[in-house]
Amino acid sequence: MPSLTGKTVLITGALGTIGKSLVERFIQEGATVIASDRPDANPDTLEGLGQSIRYFGVDLNQLDELEASAIKLAEEVGGIDILVNNAAFVVNKPHEEFSIPEYEEEVRVNSTAAFVLARACSKHMKQKMYGKIINLTSLTLNGNWEGFVPYVASKGAMYGLVKSMARELGKYNISVNGISPGAVVSDAEWRHFGEKREAYHQWILERQSIKRRIEPVDIANLAVFLSSPQADLISGQDVHCDGGW
Repeated sequence: MPSLTGKTVLITGALGTIGKSLVERFIQEGATVIASDRPDANPDTLEGLGQSIRYFGVDLNQLDELEASAIKLAEEVGGIDILVNNAAFVVNKPHEEFSIPEYEEEVRVNSTAAFVLARACSKHMKQKMYGKIINLTSLTLNGNWEGFVPYVASKGAMYGLVKSMARELGKYNISVNGISPGAVVSDAEWRHFGEKREAYHQWILERQSIKRRIEPVDIANLAVFLSSPQADLISGQDVHCDGGW
C-alpha cells in the first residue's frame, strides 16, 4: 500500500517546476492532493494525474483572505494532514534597487503566507494529534549569491519557522521540516540564461560534489519521505538536497 493512503496534502506553488512534481509524487503515494496556485493560473496542466486532486486558487499576497480560505478549505476536507509550503517568486537585482513595497511583497508571498497557512492547517492537526509541515527553504542561504536580498531574507524566515514551529507543535505529534533545494533544472532556468545555459549548467556541476543536475522529482521524493511514517521522529530539520554543494 502506498505510504500516504488516506492523507490529505496541501501543496502551494503547485503549477511550478517543483510543484508539479510534488503533486505527482504525493498522488503516487496515495494521498489526496489539494494543489494550490494563483487564482488566475491555469490548472489544466495537472489534468491526467487522477481523481485524487483538487485545485485551490488563492492569492498568497492577500493574507487575511488566504487565512479565511484555508480555514474554510480545511473544514471542508476534514483537515489537512500534510502542508507543503513550496510557493515562492524571486526577483534578481541589486538590493538598493528594491522599493520597500517590492521587498515586503516578496517576503509576504514567500514566507509570511507559509506562516498563515501553517496556522490555519495546524488547528485540525492538533485535534488529530498528527500532522506534517514542510517548508521549502533555499541553497541561497549559504550566502554565496548576489542580487537576491528579499528572496534570501524570505527563505531565512522559512528556516526560522521550521525551527520555532517544530518546538511549539511537537507536543501535538506534528513535525515541521525544511527542504533546501540546490539548483533544480527548470524551464525558467533555460529561458533566463538563453545561450549561456550550457555555461550555467557546467558552473553548477563544478560546485556540486555529485556531478548530476538536481531534478524536480529529487525534491519531491524527499518531501514524500519527510511526510511518511518512516520520518515521524524527524522534526526541526532543514534537509539539503543540493548534490553536495
